[in-house]
Amino acid sequence: MRKQEVRTDGETCRAYNAVSPAEQVKALVDLLAKNGGQLLQAPSKMPDSPLGSQSNDSRVRRHCEALLSRVGNDPELGSLSHRLASLLLVEGLTDLQLKEHDFTQVEATRGVWHSTRAITLDRLFLPLSRVSIPPRISVTVGVAGIGKTTLVRHFVRCWARGQVGKNFSLVLPLTFRDLNTYEKLSADKLIHSVFPNAGEGNLEVTAPDRVLLVLDGLDECKTPLEFSNTIACTDPKKEIQVDHLITNIIRGNLFPEISVWITSRPSAAGQVPGGLVDRMTEIRGLTEEEIKACLEQIIPEDQNLLGRVLTQIKANKALYLMCTVPAFCRLVGLALGHLYHSNLAVQDTELLLPQTLCELYSWYFRMAFGGEGQDKGKVSPRIEQMAQGARKMVGTLGRLAFHGLVKKKYVFYEQDMKAFGVDLTLLQSALCGCLLQREETLASSAAYCFTHLSLQEFVAATYYYSASKRAIFDLFTESGMSWPRLGFLTHFRCAAQRATQAQDGRLDVFLRFLSGLLSPRVNTLLAGSLLAQGEHQNYRAQAAEVLQGLLRPDTAVCARGINVLYCLHEMQHTELARSVEEAMRSGTLAGLTSPSHRTALAYLLQLSDICSQEANLSLCLSQSVLQSLLPQLLYCQSLRLDNNQFQDPVMELLGSVLSGKDCRIQNLSLAENQIGNKGAKALARSLLVNRSLTTLDLRSNTIGPQGAKALGDALKINRTLTSLSLQSNVIKDDGVMCMAEALVSNQTIVILQLQKNLIGPKGAQQLADALKQNKSLKELMFSSNTIGDGGAMALAEALKVNQGLENLDLQSNAISNTGVAVLMRALHVNQTLSSLNLRENSISPEGARALAQALRKNSTLRHLDLTANLLHDQGAQAIAVAVGENHSLTHLHLQWNFIQAGAARALGQALQLNRTLTTLDLQENAIGDDGASALAGALKVNTTLTALYLQVASIGTQGAQALGEALAVNRTLEILDLRGNDIGVAGAKALANALKLNSSLRRLNLQENSLGMDGAIYIAAALSENRGLRHINLQGNPIGESGARMISEATKTCMVEM
Repeated sequence: MRKQEVRTDGETCRAYNAVSPAEQVKALVDLLAKNGGQLLQAPSKMPDSPLGSQSNDSRVRRHCEALLSRVGNDPELGSLSHRLASLLLVEGLTDLQLKEHDFTQVEATRGVWHSTRAITLDRLFLPLSRVSIPPRISVTVGVAGIGKTTLVRHFVRCWARGQVGKNFSLVLPLTFRDLNTYEKLSADKLIHSVFPNAGEGNLEVTAPDRVLLVLDGLDECKTPLEFSNTIACTDPKKEIQVDHLITNIIRGNLFPEISVWITSRPSAAGQVPGGLVDRMTEIRGLTEEEIKACLEQIIPEDQNLLGRVLTQIKANKALYLMCTVPAFCRLVGLALGHLYHSNLAVQDTELLLPQTLCELYSWYFRMAFGGEGQDKGKVSPRIEQMAQGARKMVGTLGRLAFHGLVKKKYVFYEQDMKAFGVDLTLLQSALCGCLLQREETLASSAAYCFTHLSLQEFVAATYYYSASKRAIFDLFTESGMSWPRLGFLTHFRCAAQRATQAQDGRLDVFLRFLSGLLSPRVNTLLAGSLLAQGEHQNYRAQAAEVLQGLLRPDTAVCARGINVLYCLHEMQHTELARSVEEAMRSGTLAGLTSPSHRTALAYLLQLSDICSQEANLSLCLSQSVLQSLLPQLLYCQSLRLDNNQFQDPVMELLGSVLSGKDCRIQNLSLAENQIGNKGAKALARSLLVNRSLTTLDLRSNTIGPQGAKALGDALKINRTLTSLSLQSNVIKDDGVMCMAEALVSNQTIVILQLQKNLIGPKGAQQLADALKQNKSLKELMFSSNTIGDGGAMALAEALKVNQGLENLDLQSNAISNTGVAVLMRALHVNQTLSSLNLRENSISPEGARALAQALRKNSTLRHLDLTANLLHDQGAQAIAVAVGENHSLTHLHLQWNFIQAGAARALGQALQLNRTLTTLDLQENAIGDDGASALAGALKVNTTLTALYLQVASIGTQGAQALGEALAVNRTLEILDLRGNDIGVAGAKALANALKLNSSLRRLNLQENSLGMDGAIYIAAALSENRGLRHINLQGNPIGESGARMISEATKTCMVEM
């Protein structure tokens, strides 16, 4: 805990007895400076609420009343303040947040705010644990319009009412808009400006306990904070530059114990050194439900209109992503509400639905030009009358907006307005009300800003668009005569180059809007109001060439390059993106490797529906292409890079991506490449720091024991990976030993796939020992190894202890009756295993009897696969009897087991008793007509079996007829597979008659059954009456073209394969 100094009675008396306002402020400031806000504590007990004090705290009460008056008693329209009840805890800023435009941040991350922890507003300034101390410097970041100021006002409102921050006796909220009005300021004047009640007479008690200083909007500070060049100041009376004052407060040179809360856009928050920040939080965006709630506040009375607006937003992915930002969502609601509610014809409305940002903002301006901004959607007849004045006003504001954008200035004061010729008397108009918001500062002067950063960028673009036709100098500098710059295209090229060269991306959206103004649709929307009819339209194709010329063959596709694709989209020049998207759909992406194609691919990774669930880049990437896409792959939640012949050096590149703080990849598949031990080690190093990856698929590579060891060591530390596949590698016993060591300490891995890895009994023993301690692993895939009976026995001992494993795959492991017997004894006591795969082993009737005993006692096993063993009739009969007594098994696979009619009869009897089995697979067993008839008899009474597989089971006409009789009464079977039998025409007729009555069957396979033309006629007649069947396979039957035509014409609801 922080060491707290003790005040003397003399200090208290001096502060109490200060008589003049100046002395009272000095006393307050001295105590803040010395004791960190532990201002003169009243003798009586401190109340829970600042409003609830009944001692001499009238100044604090009046301060609270003044705060409520300033921030308002009610939240702003569309703020959804309840979503601000918790913030996301983050561990510093990512490169994306520090270097890119706010729009780019939302687009690249797909509107998903990534954090593993949240903190509620009432605990925002409290210790995170019993052994930690409260944060002194807290920073909350959020993109423009996300609600930072709303959050501060909400907190201040709740504090003044005693609902949060009860550990603070005084909250002093300041905005950088306030601070910008001062050139120099001392600490005592800073306090007095926000807490004037400290200067009143008869001061008996000031704020006790902790004080919170709120500094809202660091991104609006007119002078960047420079911590390396600021001279230390510890004198609270000394007037210094405002940025130096703030820097000294953050450093702790002034008010060392006071708590400071800073809000900022992410890029500006990087001014504060990370070492000085004790807690960083982020405001999340709106969820889908909150977007709807926000729009309901904008469109409160018309549910039909609200529904149409929501449908349009969801149909445009780029629009939907940005609607996670509340301010943008409100703007969209107003613009689309005006569009739909206007007097346009329905067909015109559909034609002009906004497909780009520029079109959306054009509709917003049409609304603004309508007069009141929200006039129930009616287009005002005054538009034509006021067009000239409106254009002049927007032009003046556009020049202000443009130069503010160039100089990173987002807040303007009266002197700025006058300098750019803005008539202050016209700022009260409805048009300006839609564009600007006015706020009184503590210095009693007005501050203006655009209602959203994007509006400033749009207005700036319209100014540049119109001014470029007459400007004979560089509009970005307004200095010197540059005759070669004459003409719109030259100015457009200049803007594109400057935007591309801006490292912070601050001109990205400006360039999008500038490009969008060349769109014919936008020109139509704004003609006569903001733009002249047809202005610059003949430059559209040339401007597109300028933009594409900026896509240089750099080593990596950067955000500036992707922004070019956004610009082309705004311009409605989408040929490049469409060609790459079509290549992705058709699987021909490998042939598109030019810089422009790479950039288009990166663009589509953000926006295309193809990549929304999974970015599948298998079979199409070379190392160079992958390297150029690395910065964009960071934000793909699910990424498939299978079969690209990637070798170890590529894994070094991918490892750097996975190690980044920005990384959002959750599922990564690298199957069927050429990854060896070095590549596995590179990936393992990334797993030491990665906190997003949950699934890693490395099957079918060449990873050996050393690579497995590196991955195992990483798993001892990593706590996010839940699924790891090393199937078809060569990790051997030594490699699996390292995996086993990791499982002892790792409690997050749920699925581990080690099939086909040359693992023997020794490796199985190591893994079994780990399973005795591990509680998290649910699925262990161990097939196609050589663990034998020794390995099976070791795993059996583990199953007696382990109570977490649910799925165990031991297919093709040379396990005989001895190993099976021990495994089955383990199932007598195990209560968690639900799936056991023993396919392709050497289990004979003796082993089957052990299995039967286990099935009688075990109550958790659901899936049992005994395919391709040596059960014969004797073994299968033993299992059948146990199935009749079992009450848990749902899936039983017995194909390829030399089973004949006797076992089938036993299974039929079991099915008449069993009430849990849903799937029975007997394919490739010669059960014949007798066996089929026995099973059919069971189907007449069984009510749980839904799938029966009898492929290649020597079933003829008699068996098919028996099955037909059963289907006529059965109401639960959904799948019947009779492929490769010989039911003939008579069997087809029996089944067809059953289909006329049956309503449960969904899939029927009659492939290769000698049906003939007559059989097809019966099936066609049945299909014309049956309404339940969804799929029937008649391939391999000589039904002829006529039969195929009859069947096709007989049904419209069933898919037929012929």
